[in-house]
Amino acid sequence: MNAVATPGVGLTILCVALVAATAAVYWVAQLGPVSVAPWAATRAVVQLAVVALVLAAALAHLWSSMLILLVMFAAAVFTAARRARAGWSAAWLTLSLGAGLATTIPPMLVSGVVPMVGVAVVPIGGIILGGTMTGTSLAARRALDALTERRGEVEAALSLGLTDRDARLEIIRATATDALLPGVDQTRTVGLVTLPGAFVGVLVASGSAAQAAAVQVLVLLGLLLAQSCAVATTIELVARGLVRRTPAYPS
Repeated sequence: MNAVATPGVGLTILCVALVAATAAVYWVAQLGPVSVAPWAATRAVVQLAVVALVLAAALAHLWSSMLILLVMFAAAVFTAARRARAGWSAAWLTLSLGAGLATTIPPMLVSGVVPMVGVAVVPIGGIILGGTMTGTSLAARRALDALTERRGEVEAALSLGLTDRDARLEIIRATATDALLPGVDQTRTVGLVTLPGAFVGVLVASGSAAQAAAVQVLVLLGLLLAQSCAVATTIELVARGLVRRTPAYPS
């Protein structure tokens, strides 16, 4: 089966045309600086070229594949911490991301459903890590925003005899549902509204719709568990005051 896209002159011309068209839309509709699309495209090309070279070597061995996942985990922690706008206290979100991965990746490997080879572990681990990072950062940011905006309600709960943790939980528990909603909606609408990357990737590579569907179901259900554990851990960290908004990060 031929690949959907292969490096060459045709692909280059098409990509340049797509970026130019995007820049034109930015200019005509005044959506922002015209350089946004070309700069983003340039970064994407450079980053993916580097990643492709690294992965080509790393995926040949399990130990190097695990090292790649470790680097991705560190980048995810940094990104989630920055998005949470909680200063140094956001380092605690490492526990959230760790909880998400620890509850999903080991069972997949131990069961043998995901073979313990780099070419399988890195893509699936990366997808789950990315979704977990999004849920974690969203949960932390919304919980901290809620505590800032509804400070009076927290104080009222404290006056009724609730502990600091319980008073905060009363306010931020609803934000957990909001943080989990994107992942739940993706699972509900898969195949009807969207065809996620894992499905398309396996379909293009193998040509088997059944295998593509199986991989996508595994990834989506793994994401549900990983995000649930990560968000639950994040809410607990915020409720206990370990992750908190600092003066340098106003709401």
